[in-house]
Amino acid sequence: MTTIEVQGTKRSEFGKKGAKQDRNNGNVPAVMYGGDEVIHFNVTPASVKNLIYTPDFKIADLDIDGSHYRAIIKSIQFHPVTEQLLHIDFLRLIAKTPIKVEVPLRFKGVSPGVKLGGKLIQQVRKIKVKTTPEYLVDELKADISKLDLGQSLRVKEIIVPTGIEILNSPAIPVALIEIPRALKAAAALAAKEVKGAAKKKK
Repeated sequence: MTTIEVQGTKRSEFGKKGAKQDRNNGNVPAVMYGGDEVIHFNVTPASVKNLIYTPDFKIADLDIDGSHYRAIIKSIQFHPVTEQLLHIDFLRLIAKTPIKVEVPLRFKGVSPGVKLGGKLIQQVRKIKVKTTPEYLVDELKADISKLDLGQSLRVKEIIVPTGIEILNSPAIPVALIEIPRALKAAAALAAKEVKGAAKKKK
């Protein structure tokens, strides 16, 4: 698991006024849930950019005024117009305590359908799982080495590591080998020629 170190300082003022002041000072208000306490603190946009602006799943190693916590991002709030980072919710990771997270889905192997000119279409990019911090993974994988032209792969075929429970419906397609128009046209032409040859023989 990739861990990003993030420095934080506890907030002294809460509410809209305090949050506005914090943002004016170049900080991002944040809150961490989990355990017996809720901690309100500030981070800098630079310290969290590698957690937020990435398709990868990462853990935050939070240092809040000298106290260390392992946490994950639960939600992020952006300004609807300027896209300024406004607020972050973290969830503290506590040993043996179940959590629900979304992790990226990646593929392994080479599809025979792709070799024939098909295009791999990823229909689901993140999978929702239930696990505990001890078994947390940064990605799940699905094997596409048997996918031929026009075939699809479903959630139930994802490789599930120990301690992980997938919450998505097993029947949802996650990948498809699309048949290009050129191949479809060639197949249609070939079928037409075969049909025409059969008529001539009659």
